Parts: sequence; structure tokens; C-alpha cells
Amino acid sequence: MELEQQTVQLMEELERLKNIFEENNPPESKKDKEFFEMVKKETAPIYELLAKWEENTLKVVKERKVNVHPQQVTSTRENMELLLLNSYYVDVKRRRYMELNHSIHFILHQLLTELQTG
Repeated sequence: MELEQQTVQLMEELERLKNIFEENNPPESKKDKEFFEMVKKETAPIYELLAKWEENTLKVVKERKVNVHPQQVTSTRENMELLLLNSYYVDVKRRRYMELNHSIHFILHQLLTELQTG
């Protein structure tokens, strides 16, 4: 199932982003164009995946195949987008970053479990 694969891929990206955050190599300047272009190139596929994931998940939620609220899906996408930038620019405290990370992971895990058992 495509949604299952997308969810697993997002979970893998979430872990990779956490590692980037923990390595903590923010740019010297927030106006560093080269760094910005590198981040843009690395995150573009994740943004695309996230948009497709949200669309597919909302369809499944509408069909009542999983027990996740549409607002949770949208919030998860928004939180992941926040995390994408915070992973590279490290302009959020570790505790807040981890709260977002856990929140996203919780929804992805719940969705995956329901898709696999459903």
C-alpha cells in the first residue's frame, strides 16, 4: 500500500532529521545563500512526500479506515515542515524540537499500526 510506504519513509526522514539536528552544524549566517540552496535541495523531496502523504492520509481518514482525526494529519504535516527547517538552522531549543519530533512520530506510528492491522 502506497500510504504505508510513505508513512515508513517519513518515519525514516524524521530519524535522519533528528540526527542532523543533534550534529548541530547551523550556518555561520542565516543569510548564507549556499547553505540555503543545499537545505532547499535536500528538503524538497521531503516536502513533496509530505504533501502526498497528507492527501492520501486524509482520503483514508475520510473513508474511516483509520482512527486519526483530519486535524491531526494537518498538524503532523505542519509540525514536520517546522522540523525540516529547525533541523538545519537549529533555531529552537532541544526540548521543543524533541516535543515536535515525538508528536509527529506518535501520529505516524499510530497510522502505520492501524494500516497494518486494519
